Amino acid sequence: MIPNLMTMLGLCAGLTGMRFGLEGRFGGAATALLIAACIDGLDGRIARLLRGTSRFGAEFDSLSDFLCFGVAPAFVLYLWALHEGGRFGYIPCIMFTVCMALRLARFNASLDDDANQPKYAANFFTGVPAPAGAGLALFPLFLGLEAQRLHLNWLYELTRDPLMPALTLSGTAFLLVSTLPVWSFKNFKVPSPLILPTMLGTGAYAAILIAEPWGALAAAGVIYLLLLPISRRSFHRLRRAAEDLQESDEPAPQSPG
Repeated sequence: MIPNLMTMLGLCAGLTGMRFGLEGRFGGAATALLIAACIDGLDGRIARLLRGTSRFGAEFDSLSDFLCFGVAPAFVLYLWALHEGGRFGYIPCIMFTVCMALRLARFNASLDDDANQPKYAANFFTGVPAPAGAGLALFPLFLGLEAQRLHLNWLYELTRDPLMPALTLSGTAFLLVSTLPVWSFKNFKVPSPLILPTMLGTGAYAAILIAEPWGALAAAGVIYLLLLPISRRSFHRLRRAAEDLQESDEPAPQSPG
């Protein structure tokens, strides 16, 4: 019950974000969607810790993800700026939501095939995951809220231009349905020499997140995009190593006679 209750709370947070968007309270809308993302990151782990995983929980979580990360971000961005684009401003919203549905359907279909995948592939998603996709799509909102706080009118007006949300929604839609291998960070291991710098960097980012939350979230989206090529290179390196190991384990062919 506990993981499913958390999923339900995340669903309520996503719905609340849509309500805040309708009321023009975009800071509250962004906060509600962030809460939904945090809950989504916790409910699955708690289910595994409590040994309470079930097919019902997986399907319920997927439906909640579709609303919180597929419908709500597009809905909020439409209210933020895209409605100024007229009938064309609705197209990126449809693209993003449809691609999110396809991404989640592909993920659910792959659950039965996990046992057949190589061990190294368990550390990667195929395409950008739903919460990260929502965060990337909401980049104009995060940047606009930070510009509003800092009274940078030129930057605020830029984020309210329909072109920027249209580009982020369309670009993120492509990343969602792509076959790009993306780190899942579930079993991510930091090399020993990098443990201290990673801890210091995490602490510094947490301090910035408290002081400048919207700017830190916008920067996190940029950093995540920069990590995608590194993730792809890591996947292919692991695949080549696994293939080389498999070839070395194969017995040499016997010569005739």
